Amino acid sequence: MGVEVNLPPMEAWYFDELGEDQRLPHQTNPPQYVSLEKLADIGVLYWKLDADNFETDPELQKIRKTRGYNYKDMLTICPEKLPNYHEKIKNFYEEHLHTDEEIRYCLEGSGYFDVRDKEDRWIRIWVKKGDMIILPGGIYHRFTLDTNNYINILRLFQGEPVWTAYNRPCEEHPARKMYVHQFTEQSC
Repeated sequence: MGVEVNLPPMEAWYFDELGEDQRLPHQTNPPQYVSLEKLADIGVLYWKLDADNFETDPELQKIRKTRGYNYKDMLTICPEKLPNYHEKIKNFYEEHLHTDEEIRYCLEGSGYFDVRDKEDRWIRIWVKKGDMIILPGGIYHRFTLDTNNYINILRLFQGEPVWTAYNRPCEEHPARKMYVHQFTEQSC
């Protein structure tokens, strides 16, 4: 995983489960930080890239070629730019999975991706400018903005995008079974 020297690494921690505003950090007291190695152990991959030069960044081009990401689009999530903002934010925050990898590269702003660990606890991943994460198909996750209420992300796909989200519970879904086999059963 490539990390640029001058940019701070991504932060991740265990979620406190208090029912407050979803846009707050929700760190436990004291905070329990999660390492990149622990995230990789559940299939979440991370890179710190040059967001100011994303169109010509050789590191991003290498990742796209190696992983077969041949389709891309951009999405700005904020009240002023996303139609049906409140409904979409509510849907993004509903716990779900996808059949394919979810690749998100933050070009501006910030937000939170929450993922479930092997013990079914939430880990909050704070993505900021330059952070790119890959969530494996079949992992339960959700997304919300932080209190800045703005993120501009590049989304990458293998082939045409598949937008279908399968809300939890869906333990019998083939993507979920494959994820559990690959990342939970194999490491026990």
